[in-house]
Amino acid sequence: MTMVRRDAEPPSERIYAPRPSWAPAVFAFAAALAIAGTFVTFMVPGWIYSIVGLVVLLGAFRVMTGGSVRGYFRLPRRQKVRGAVLPVETISPPSPRS
Repeated sequence: MTMVRRDAEPPSERIYAPRPSWAPAVFAFAAALAIAGTFVTFMVPGWIYSIVGLVVLLGAFRVMTGGSVRGYFRLPRRQKVRGAVLPVETISPPSPRS
């Protein structure tokens, strides 16, 4: 049976996950639309698809970068620093075999 240590200190570092967003999916779709617009002509000329794709692409890029900047400045400036104490172990070379 495994012994569980109950006297361990709680972790001092925190993980801050980014908020969910549709911007990366919209960015990928707009990039595909902008590229496909150079090859496809369906109901309207292809360059219109490219222009619409580029405009949406720039908008999605702006939303992604703005969210990442806001997320960065939302983080706390200081965290409690606690170094981990590693056990000291002596390492000896293997014994030569004759």
